[in-house]
Amino acid sequence: MLGILGGGISGLSLAHLYEGASEVLEKEDRIGGHCRSHQKDGFWYDEGGHILFSRDEDVLRRMLAVLGDNVERRRRNNKIWYKGRFVKYPFENGLDALDKEDVFDCLYSYLNNDYPEPTNFKEWIYHTFGRGIAERYLVPYNEKIWKTSLHRMTTDWAGGRVPKPPAEDVIKSALGISTEGYTHQLYYYYPREGGFEALPRALAGTAAPRCTIRTGFATKSVRRDGGRWTVSDGSEERAYERLVSTIPVQDFVALLGDVPGYVERAVQGLRYNPSVFVMLGLEDCLARDVTAVYFPQPELVFHRVCFMHTFADGLAPPGKLCAVAEISCRGEDENWLASDDAIAQKVIDGLAGEGFFNPSQVITTDVRRVRHSYVVYDHAHRRNTELIRSYCGELGIELLGRMSQFEYWNTDQCFAEAMRLAERLNAGVGALP
Repeated sequence: MLGILGGGISGLSLAHLYEGASEVLEKEDRIGGHCRSHQKDGFWYDEGGHILFSRDEDVLRRMLAVLGDNVERRRRNNKIWYKGRFVKYPFENGLDALDKEDVFDCLYSYLNNDYPEPTNFKEWIYHTFGRGIAERYLVPYNEKIWKTSLHRMTTDWAGGRVPKPPAEDVIKSALGISTEGYTHQLYYYYPREGGFEALPRALAGTAAPRCTIRTGFATKSVRRDGGRWTVSDGSEERAYERLVSTIPVQDFVALLGDVPGYVERAVQGLRYNPSVFVMLGLEDCLARDVTAVYFPQPELVFHRVCFMHTFADGLAPPGKLCAVAEISCRGEDENWLASDDAIAQKVIDGLAGEGFFNPSQVITTDVRRVRHSYVVYDHAHRRNTELIRSYCGELGIELLGRMSQFEYWNTDQCFAEAMRLAERLNAGVGALP
């Protein structure tokens, strides 16, 4: 039997795709991981701005097939809030909304960009977009997310997520001729009912009866017994021929015990940021028809606000709006440690101060915290992850998923990795040393 640690999107995708018998062990009392959805006072929201899209048509098709009829297709209407106005997302496709001096500086520095080949993420932004776009949006926005100097981050992950815009699109944007960027996510999909958690639940349904899902199983140790892996929660033991971990790699390595010092140091060297999500149920808002708004302003605690009521019908009571603000934290900083009321008030004050609504229009609030949220690609990231993966591979353990493989992946990339692993496991490859 295949043992899968973690009942999030990666573990459940693997259970769905694996052709043999498997068991998922999830420490929480419900599946879903980072893709859980919540409801309060009739307002539905997710722990993040989860949507379904992919450059890989096969991956997208297979994910949508899992949802069946429980899916809607929507068109992105994202904005950036800059100098008290909405700018079309991505920023380089909305230059005509800026003041003329800003338009000139962004266009001129993009077309006359002589920044040298980059050696870090900050230099990559300047090299790819020019000074004007970099300093007005991309640098301050990314500094809010990553909570570190962008000089300390690598470039190997950036190109796939932030593509370089064609010069003709930037020129058209400056002239007010409509263009679209990030076209692979221009149209997206979202469950009609149940929030984004409908996807992991559907995956669990399709995995049955081959897969058994155990919730409330908090793994305390993992050890090798002869030809099997024994997983214990301190009171019960489960045994598997093969083992896959999708839980945060820091937590998993701690379960193994007595790992080499170089592995411990590699794990300790991995950097990640927690996130706080604040839901606001609203009577009305300036961004009523907007999918999400990005905020580069350093004085605002949140970097993005998703408006869930635009994702699918029924995510808010009739005539009401549901907003979810995301706050990236640097470890257990003041925002992570703030009380729910205090952090919600920071969000309300920030949005109200920008003219999005009057505080009296807030109906209800809710707060969720996700400890393992953003993978930080510092200059030691690649070496550390390779050491950890190599060690686990020598043991015959597979790592799968965003926080286990420690990569900044969206849902489609997690599903694609599960597809690749399932193909190997289905062929009888890659589990036992």
